[in-house]
Amino acid sequence: MKVMVINGPNLNLLGIREKNIYGQRDYKDIIRYIKEEADKLNLEVDCRQSNIEGEIINFIHEAYFNKFDGIVINPGAYTHYSYAILDALKSVEIPAIEVHISNVHKREEFRHKSVTAAGCVGQIVGLGEYGYVLALNALKNLGYGIEGV
Repeated sequence: MKVMVINGPNLNLLGIREKNIYGQRDYKDIIRYIKEEADKLNLEVDCRQSNIEGEIINFIHEAYFNKFDGIVINPGAYTHYSYAILDALKSVEIPAIEVHISNVHKREEFRHKSVTAAGCVGQIVGLGEYGYVLALNALKNLGYGIEGV
């Protein structure tokens, strides 16, 4: 099973930005952690990051054309207003799970609404980098992305 992990704007600054919210681990450490956990689940992961909305949409399209079985996406701030990312997720019909490192519901009011979640089978918030692992487990163990299910 192949899963694309897509991270949006400013996630490349993990370990630098707002450590009280996002923690001490840097982006490379978190990607290493995701890949180690994916190996334990016998999943192939391709981790991507972009600060550009159009590139994120291209990643989603690429997941479709390269026959990925699932997407784990942290759209960052695009979560709250990117109808273009929502449309891309809905267009490809690949099971996607939205992940947020912080608990967006305990933060500013504008972060409480996700427009991109409507293109996903589920959403995980507030569990730090472990949210990515939970999303991988869900895609594998709930049968998302497996033909015939």
